[in-house]
Amino acid sequence: MKLLNYKKGFQSYLKLEKSLSSNSIEAYLRDLLKFVQFLEINKLNPSPAEIQGANVQDFMAWLFDMEIGARSQARILSGVKAFFTYLLMEDVVLLNPTLLIEGPKLGTKIPEVLSIEEIDDIIGAIDLSSKEGERNRAILETLYGCGLRVSELTQLKISNLLFEEGFVRVIGKGNKERIVPIGTSAIKFIRYYFEHRRNHQLIKKEAEDIVFLNNRGSALTRVMIFTIIKRLSEKAGILKTVSPHTFRHSFATHLIDGGADLRSIQEMLGHESIMTTEIYTHLDRQYLQEAIVEFHPRAK
Repeated sequence: MKLLNYKKGFQSYLKLEKSLSSNSIEAYLRDLLKFVQFLEINKLNPSPAEIQGANVQDFMAWLFDMEIGARSQARILSGVKAFFTYLLMEDVVLLNPTLLIEGPKLGTKIPEVLSIEEIDDIIGAIDLSSKEGERNRAILETLYGCGLRVSELTQLKISNLLFEEGFVRVIGKGNKERIVPIGTSAIKFIRYYFEHRRNHQLIKKEAEDIVFLNNRGSALTRVMIFTIIKRLSEKAGILKTVSPHTFRHSFATHLIDGGADLRSIQEMLGHESIMTTEIYTHLDRQYLQEAIVEFHPRAK
């Protein structure tokens, strides 16, 4: 990766010119490596001069999709900005691509929605003959069928699969538990995955109760889920930016389109505030106004 050629110089700049502590320097270097990781996932290896503002903006969207908190996003952006400030001082770049990039604003980014046909195309791109095929099918069916966050998916436990009742128990943000309905399709493909793959692999002790595992018998990481979905989307020819969060958003949007009420979707998504659910499902003020006029006895 070309950017890493400037890592040592950046480190010296932080130490000698910025007089930062060792811990602060390590944090800035981690921020740079996070940006490098994003570029590698997208199969990019640009020189510093080839980095554009759009690349940094896409990086920030990726951090959001990875469910990294707003404060952490802002700190990471600060590290990347410092790196390009250093490159500008060293005349490695003529323009700073981070100059116009603003820090995150919590709750303002809404991901794109996949149509039902696009979801079918992505699922159809899975090679079921591969050793990961049944697992990846089960992952996508669960993401879309339950509207889970990526962290909830990677931490999903076998002991929390209540298939007979048609529910899964999910541990969400703030370690809060909720019960989410799971459809027959997701149940079917999780069982296929267990029967054809999971039951036949060596599993590490700490992952024995985890549903979705990698080839080494450990829990999948959020980055791996992101990579699986990106590769399948590209294979299916989807031009939209697709992430695990896109499936969660599509889940909510398709429920609204089908006539589900907002409060039920709030419960399934695990939102504390109904306003958050409103953003996810594209509901505007006019929709709510019409609902009051139609249903509230004092509004008639």
